[in-house]
Amino acid sequence: MAECIHGFDEGMCDICFPRTAPEPAVTVAASATRTATRAPRTAATRPASRRPAGTAAGVPAKVPPFGTRRLYHATPLVNLESILLDGELRPIAGGLEPDLDVAAPLVRQLRAHADVGDGRHVDEFVPFSASPDAERWVELRSGAEEPHWSAAARALGAADYAVLVAVGRDLGPDLVVADADAAAPRTRFTVGDPARGVAVAARTDPELTAVEVLVPGPVPLTAITLVAVANEPARARVRRMFADVEGVPPKVVVHPPWFVAAE
Repeated sequence: MAECIHGFDEGMCDICFPRTAPEPAVTVAASATRTATRAPRTAATRPASRRPAGTAAGVPAKVPPFGTRRLYHATPLVNLESILLDGELRPIAGGLEPDLDVAAPLVRQLRAHADVGDGRHVDEFVPFSASPDAERWVELRSGAEEPHWSAAARALGAADYAVLVAVGRDLGPDLVVADADAAAPRTRFTVGDPARGVAVAARTDPELTAVEVLVPGPVPLTAITLVAVANEPARARVRRMFADVEGVPPKVVVHPPWFVAAE
């Protein structure tokens, strides 16, 4: 299959293959000779929007099955090389010592003590987001000014990161879904049923920008299907990293929309 200049398969890139909006339906004026035999429908009785039968209010009409859903893990490029050498993504509690830690020390403490509901703690998992515009990732690529980021994070720009992409079915069944920041005291967790956890979270967060999907570590590198970067120099750098890794590497693509800072 052909691919675009950014590395995506044909039709998958929003830049090279922009989606076109459907043409509006043509409205035909009613005949002047038609006799009104019933009261006209008032604005109060007309539904504001339509959704498929059986879809709960507040839930997107088309939610992909969890098994086919893309999940995202952002990491500094300087840490990616260590991930490749290890051949896996490790959780902090599993012995990970990142070359550059973007989380503030207090956040690390909170995640080490946050119980997901079955005795395990958040730092025993590798975190993925359910949206390429997740709140925490947007904060990082916009300067990391919030207090839960480290000084090292504030020294980085968006182009200093890579986004590792996996598909839900490749991460195993023992996943935990947090409906918000996994270290926050009021966050609710769904253990072992990620499809249900995402569906519940979507009722109040339709875009899933606050959701964390926690994967028991380590996560093998073979579960990563795509690595996205901000520009061509970063792609060349990542491809050089993969040159020393055994096996078939994931596709490395340039996708600037995922690295744009919030206005």
